[in-house]
Amino acid sequence: MNIMKRISLLGSTGSIGTQCLDIIRENKNEYSVAALTCGSNSQLLSKQIEEFNPLIAVTATEKDAADLAKKHKNVEFFWGRKGLIEAAKIESDLVMNALVGMRGMEPTYYAIQAGRSIALANKETLVAGGEIIMSAASEKGVSILPVDSEHSAVFQSLEGNQNRKIKKILLTASGGPFRGFTKEQLSNVTLEQALKHPNWSMGKKITIDSASMMNKGLEVIEAKWLFDVDVKDITILIHPQSILHSAVEFEDGAVIGQFGVADMRIPISFAMAYPERMYNPKAGLDFFGQASKLTFEKPDPEVFQCIRIAYEASEAGGTYPAVMNAANEVLVEMFLNGKIKFTDIPKNIQRILDLHKPAYNIKLEDVLEADQKARTEVRRIVSG
Repeated sequence: MNIMKRISLLGSTGSIGTQCLDIIRENKNEYSVAALTCGSNSQLLSKQIEEFNPLIAVTATEKDAADLAKKHKNVEFFWGRKGLIEAAKIESDLVMNALVGMRGMEPTYYAIQAGRSIALANKETLVAGGEIIMSAASEKGVSILPVDSEHSAVFQSLEGNQNRKIKKILLTASGGPFRGFTKEQLSNVTLEQALKHPNWSMGKKITIDSASMMNKGLEVIEAKWLFDVDVKDITILIHPQSILHSAVEFEDGAVIGQFGVADMRIPISFAMAYPERMYNPKAGLDFFGQASKLTFEKPDPEVFQCIRIAYEASEAGGTYPAVMNAANEVLVEMFLNGKIKFTDIPKNIQRILDLHKPAYNIKLEDVLEADQKARTEVRRIVSG
């Protein structure tokens, strides 16, 4: 790499964000930081500002922005929703969207409008607004590079095969901490159990989504938009070893997949360096050890009902996926706060979808409105 890439990093204090900064730290001659943003962890953001010297920084609240501005006088501060949009639009070579949840959608949209290339780790952007986002990206000629390990694997499997007809996308899943559980067993699981993912180290929200397998449901919808395939042609494979990160089956019967250790730095660095590859001395795969035995299983959508719900919401289209996603976000937060049981998550998502009156031919405003209404309705139903 000869030209230094400027990265605008949305969600710099989260799991993906901190790993992205680890990579930048190790490759200081190749990357610089244009923007950093945080949620509640303004202390870590302050340390990151000192080290990486961004042009702008964004906090969740006006008070945090004002407090940090006193300490970092050479950095311009913004806050809240408008701040995230500013960070997305600032001049950069790549916007790394590592935000958690629906708040990642608007910054993605405005980054595209500004002509910025996107490295997308925020699932909800495409789940809720895939049609809008992909249409805008096509119109502006903007590249969207997936950062999720599964979608990165599919993207890499399609390299050089873009003109070959896809028969099926095979999305792998570890199965999470409750692989093999029955419905009855799921009804008694604890928060502590749900947060113990067997293979990956991730944030709390995505770890719970992995446990419920909603994470895989979201990824099915995301893959539909990223790779322009029908959800009926996307198959979930339970793969406990997390070595094959996903694959593509072509019409001639050939299956091409991406293997590697369970390390998010691999897909993160792939998106950052694309179309080149970055040297990683730690990422070797031992085919005679950890990869010597690979197994695959079918998921049970009647036990892990979030899978069925996601497929049905995607096929229904319109604002259904946005409502499903909003309900899931609120319910996961309630579970994390001890207000509901684990099995209340899919049960109440289904209740909200059954009540929803969808809109079609949607715009950004329609998605945002449906999202807010769904959140209000979930809280009303669960609290009532």
